[in-house]
Amino acid sequence: MAHLYIKNMVCNRCVMVVKQMLEGQGLHPVSVALGEVELTEKELAKSQLDRLDSALRDLGFERIDDHKGRLIESIKSKVIQWIRHSDASERKHNWSTLLSEEFHYEYSYLSNLFSSVAGITLEQYIIRQRIERAKELLFYDEMSLGEIAALLGYSSVAHLSGQFKKVTGQTPSALKKSRAMGQQRKPLDGVA
Repeated sequence: MAHLYIKNMVCNRCVMVVKQMLEGQGLHPVSVALGEVELTEKELAKSQLDRLDSALRDLGFERIDDHKGRLIESIKSKVIQWIRHSDASERKHNWSTLLSEEFHYEYSYLSNLFSSVAGITLEQYIIRQRIERAKELLFYDEMSLGEIAALLGYSSVAHLSGQFKKVTGQTPSALKKSRAMGQQRKPLDGVA
């Protein structure tokens, strides 16, 4: 079976779109997950890979060939998955421990690799993803700031508010007001 690694897959809709595109290309996906595809085909011809690469680019995705690039995309996908889909008790764990256990590398290696490839530190990436999720939750206005802080694993509302202001330049309450004036959220793959 052929394994493909795909950059910019950040949500379940991405999984669905990539699966449909693969089937449209005449390929047979066994599994499609964030950043990773397994096909029944043992190997793809260069012409198939070229068509696949073109179709992926048209959809805003990109196939990753090298090990380090695949690892970075796997880290990004896992961070997004944990922030968006795990319960609050899982978020209270130490990120360095979670990532080391998940990827079987020392956190210092993962952090240095991430910084060298992504251009920001792994810690900054995690903070930006958490803040983007907080912005989304504030946008829907269904939870209090305290509930959002707890859900995202912050120790307090003050901690969330401090990071929020540092990343966005405004407080969570100011964001709620500016939302009424049309300020837009970023897509997850646009959070750098």
